Amino acid sequence: MGNEKSALRGLEIEDKAIEVTDYWMHYDAYVHDSSLQRLSIFISEPSLHFAATFGRPSPLERAAKNFMLHRHPCILKYISSWSKGSKFFLATEEARPLVQVIEKQNILQICIGLHSILRALIFLHETALASHNNVCSSSIYVTAEGYWKLGGLECLCKFADASPTYYQRIKNYRYEKAISSNEDIADLVKTANLTAIDSYAFGVLAEDILKNLKDTDEAPNLLEFSEFCKKNLQNSDAYLRNSLLNVLQHSFFTHEFIRIHAFLEELPLKTDVEREEFFTKLRQQLQMYPEAVVAEQLGRVLLSRIVLLDSTAQVKLLPFIFKPKDEKNDLGTSLFTIPTFKTILVPRLLQMFCIRDVSIRLLLLSHFSSFVHIFEADELKNHILPELLVGIKDTNDDLVCATLRALADIVPILGAAAVIGGNRGKLFTDGRPNKKMIRNKNLNDIRKALTFTQEMPVFVNVDENNVHLSERPSPDGGEDKKEKEFSFAEEEYTWSDWETQDSVGNGYCDVEEASSNNVQTEIQAPCDTDSSSPLSDLPSSSEKSKYTKKLVLNDITELDIKNSKVIKSSKEEFDFFTDMEPVIQKTQILHVPEVQSPKSMFDVKTSGATLEEHDVNGWGEDLSDLSLDDTYELAKQ
Repeated sequence: MGNEKSALRGLEIEDKAIEVTDYWMHYDAYVHDSSLQRLSIFISEPSLHFAATFGRPSPLERAAKNFMLHRHPCILKYISSWSKGSKFFLATEEARPLVQVIEKQNILQICIGLHSILRALIFLHETALASHNNVCSSSIYVTAEGYWKLGGLECLCKFADASPTYYQRIKNYRYEKAISSNEDIADLVKTANLTAIDSYAFGVLAEDILKNLKDTDEAPNLLEFSEFCKKNLQNSDAYLRNSLLNVLQHSFFTHEFIRIHAFLEELPLKTDVEREEFFTKLRQQLQMYPEAVVAEQLGRVLLSRIVLLDSTAQVKLLPFIFKPKDEKNDLGTSLFTIPTFKTILVPRLLQMFCIRDVSIRLLLLSHFSSFVHIFEADELKNHILPELLVGIKDTNDDLVCATLRALADIVPILGAAAVIGGNRGKLFTDGRPNKKMIRNKNLNDIRKALTFTQEMPVFVNVDENNVHLSERPSPDGGEDKKEKEFSFAEEEYTWSDWETQDSVGNGYCDVEEASSNNVQTEIQAPCDTDSSSPLSDLPSSSEKSKYTKKLVLNDITELDIKNSKVIKSSKEEFDFFTDMEPVIQKTQILHVPEVQSPKSMFDVKTSGATLEEHDVNGWGEDLSDLSLDDTYELAKQ
């Protein structure tokens, strides 16, 4: 059956029927195009209604004609109808019979549903001047969005065409329980009180649906309304029944949620002041009800054109509709969670992107980044992206700008190839330095700095517990000639950035000495292992380090590098800056011949030795009280 040709191009009808009645079979179907519109298809054939007393046309044909003539938001929407061979086809919006979904409806949905059916009947009575004549659960359908719609218009009759004969013909096809036991059609026709027929049937319908329900905060006055339906609407005297227009004012239908629903439905009739006041408070009011009910019952009207274009709604309401709740960072301001948004609002948004209206499209694009991640990749690629690509070719600059921003939001999801297409290549390079290279470069700089530091002569004061490093040798002029002591005063250091980095070592402090005349101490000792950082023992700008070294020479041979020793000494405070301008004398070479002297001023053998005095490092020792001239005279002797 799904492959048969039909008046709707691309129509695909499912094989399994969801409803079979005495007059037709009900199937689900969809139109195979970009919108994938889902429909309900009613099919009748002579074998189903050959015994009907309606005659020609068939019941389904009569229903199709009435659906086409009587359009109302609460009446099942007519799409198309056609004949093929002996079969007749009627296409309407997608819907399910109420009896199949009533168990899944909550009290608030039922309350709104009855309100919708009541409004549809009032429309027929007050505007169409007709009577439905068969109000029952089998005449009610529920759409995918959860709206109750009135169907079963095959028994509808204009007040002007009503007659006892007509009602006699359709009596066997009306819901028997909804027919009053003492119904006098002739009297009703004569007194033009045919609306009492539908009032009685609506009372029976409401009582059947509400009999197992109890009063709740969501639907107050339920028991009171059930009692009203039984005593008033089902009154045996048709003239004592309230008209359905008065029933609409019952407290059961003046619930706050129903009032919101009715206000949205009647929004075109409201003033600007009423709209502003309504939309200012609407978000807080909707948060009081289950989000699934709000989305199902109000999703369509909340996303209707008249709401989208309202200036107050754009500021006070729409931002909280188009942005789903974030479970981690949401502060409770948004109306719908991601599952509800994806299930109920996404199908509506897919349809809205097919509307090529500048104002609607700009509004959707302004909030596009808030809900783009909710779409599936296939939905973005097959439905949203093609519509956006149309937008960039429009002459409206604002639309093009907004569209390009929306395309940028799609790129992380679908990839640039799917969005812009064409041949692409890597035309830009990344000029940022590699982190690994930076790390290696820093290590190389540290190694070079350490090598430079190690090559500098360093004087070391060694005690039993710590090793202290001095930055440079002491200048000349700080000697104590009497006690032959070498001391170093405290000095404040100002360390630059590279000096701080260069001070990082490998765990050992090395000092080398290379000259016998410039006496230095050679030490290689591990640094303090208890320090938390290689720089912990080094002086800082806020610390003062004390370096003290005292050498007592008992013999001049101790100046020889071969006999040099590490001498422990106590710490004394000494000024590093004493005599900062050393007196550098020209090198004097003394030639001492080999002579035998019974008593020498020196305790060491100096025959054949050449002494060079270098005072640059402060190590020059005055070994006697004799002057150089006296020494020279003695040498001649």
